[in-house]
Amino acid sequence: MKNKAKIVATLGPSSSDKKTMIAMAQAGLNVFRVNFSHGDHATHRKTIRIAKEINEQLDTNLAVLADLQGPKLRIGDVKDDQFLEKGNIIEFTKQPCLGDASRVHMNYEQFAQDVKVGERVLLDDGKLILSITETNNVDSVKAEVIQGGLLKSKKGVNLPNTQISLPCLTPKDLADLEVALEEKVEWIGLSFVRNSADVQQLKDLIAKSNSPAKVVSKIEKPEAVLDIENILKVTDAAMVARGDLGVEVPMQSVPLIQKMIVEKCHMYAKPVIIATQMMETMIDSMTPTRAEVNDVANSVLDGADAVMLSGETSVGLFPVEVIETMGKIISHVEATVDVKPIRDGIPTDKNERYITDSICYNASKIADQTDAMAILSMTHSGYTAFQIASHRPTTNIVALTSNKTILNMVSLIWGVQAFYYNKMESTDQTFSDIEKIIKDKKIVSQGDLIINIASMPIQEKGTTNMLKISEIK
Repeated sequence: MKNKAKIVATLGPSSSDKKTMIAMAQAGLNVFRVNFSHGDHATHRKTIRIAKEINEQLDTNLAVLADLQGPKLRIGDVKDDQFLEKGNIIEFTKQPCLGDASRVHMNYEQFAQDVKVGERVLLDDGKLILSITETNNVDSVKAEVIQGGLLKSKKGVNLPNTQISLPCLTPKDLADLEVALEEKVEWIGLSFVRNSADVQQLKDLIAKSNSPAKVVSKIEKPEAVLDIENILKVTDAAMVARGDLGVEVPMQSVPLIQKMIVEKCHMYAKPVIIATQMMETMIDSMTPTRAEVNDVANSVLDGADAVMLSGETSVGLFPVEVIETMGKIISHVEATVDVKPIRDGIPTDKNERYITDSICYNASKIADQTDAMAILSMTHSGYTAFQIASHRPTTNIVALTSNKTILNMVSLIWGVQAFYYNKMESTDQTFSDIEKIIKDKKIVSQGDLIINIASMPIQEKGTTNMLKISEIK
């Protein structure tokens, strides 16, 4: 049986050639992540097209997640061997310059206007900590070094106490988004989300382009944690981006924030990805630490839809082996323990989706009660796949669709496998056909029970309103 928790891996210099990408796919990868923070459009177009070629070549449904950079703050280039001593003062200027221990360029135009004296500045994922002592409110900010260390070029800047005035989608993001949509990626990652309005802005742009792409909201700002329920109402998926989150909020808060977000994603039937430093030592080692193994295992136990690799596959020495190792951890956990949501998500809202939601909930429960081998869902939008997966049934979840854009998209969703099916002659004929598909794919065998859900009449592709228990003949 395939692993239910999915693997997302970032492409980069170590992994963007076709041979390596094929090996990653065969090792258990489900989603290729293309990080628009690095590289150029030509490179990204090439890797996305290779991913599509691999799907054709291997008859797979791997998805592509195009991750937008967002308003990432960075310092400019810095001379070699620059060390910030505790107590020293350093100036941040918006004037381009080659930085040193006394002065660096800041790429954030409104920096001097937005910050206040006493606020913290964190550099290089929090390795360097400074406190603002002075701003001229135009182009210069001075800060005292609280925690020193080596100052390196182009490192990220976090401002945990500052309300920044940058838009969530920068001009670079808009240009990158255009490329991602032209290349027909399935998922768009939105970085540094602050509230639901940020997500809605991106969704409106995607809709305007007539694209079916879905949005992954990256939760890495304290404002997003506070507005998580509203964000989950409008987003299609969420990512617990622990790198910047662990700098923006006290690091000891991150584990419980992670568990809270996973729980709420189950409630709202939204896939959730756990990301950052999952198997970091495998960037240059064949073996993960025991703590990293525990981290991956606990993320699976929490009920994450997917676990993500960043530097491990983009710049690491072992991009294929790390996927194999992660897959083994997932497989062992899932073979040993049934992953279940903390709360039983019984549908209560009597909205237009109430019947469909109730069918999906009960299909999950009946499958568990009867030891059914699969839940089969006819879907045109993918909605029922999201819903069924959110209840974490112990059985296989199979989505059958005539909408080819759905096939790759659901590769991010926990436990879901998708197959193409476009005959809608009659309900009985359709059920007979799809039973043959899953028998041929060796998902079920004679004597197994299955749960079918669909809309009646089936030709109309309407609201899911029917559930049927069958035995495979």
